[in-house]
Amino acid sequence: MTGARSDAGLLMLHALRCGGYAGLSRLSATTGLSESEVESELIDLAVDGHVTRLSGGLGAWGITDTGREADAERIAAQLDAAGARSAVTAAFDRFLVLNPELLDLCTAWQLRPSGGETVVNDHRDPAYDARVLDRFTDLHERALPVYHDLEAALPRFGRYRARLADALDRARSGELTYVTDTTASFHTVWAELHEDLLSTLGIPR
Repeated sequence: MTGARSDAGLLMLHALRCGGYAGLSRLSATTGLSESEVESELIDLAVDGHVTRLSGGLGAWGITDTGREADAERIAAQLDAAGARSAVTAAFDRFLVLNPELLDLCTAWQLRPSGGETVVNDHRDPAYDARVLDRFTDLHERALPVYHDLEAALPRFGRYRARLADALDRARSGELTYVTDTTASFHTVWAELHEDLLSTLGIPR
């Protein structure tokens, strides 16, 4: 594969590297490609032994060990060709400052104080949920410069900003699962961004 098709193939491979097993609709949302484009890229990657499809009704695709090696080589080459290593490293350092706050917010969303104890948040207190969502919004706004710097360094990072904003908008409109409980949730997309930064810079977990 060459040109745009090669770029799309790498985008697909890296999405599976960072997000784990996924079906066509999730991969389409992750990459911005249509489901037909996603399927075409997956077939090519499967022929190369880089991805595999789970048997059964879910139809989820995942990356193979060979695919991980290929992804690591191509992502490193992309980073170096763009001369973006220092910019991505600097953005990652700022991301790490924000990451503990994100984890604390996820805990605050899932658990809440009640009568001197900490209980599972059943989301029957809209005022409490609104306060936590306001804190998510504040974190997202403070992270915007990080997202923008990453996108300027490597355009593929721009999808994270859009997906995080969408998850937050949905949560604030009442779809509360988009905070921590779906594959398109703010927490899940943030975790994928974290994994992407680690793998792009070649930093082991």
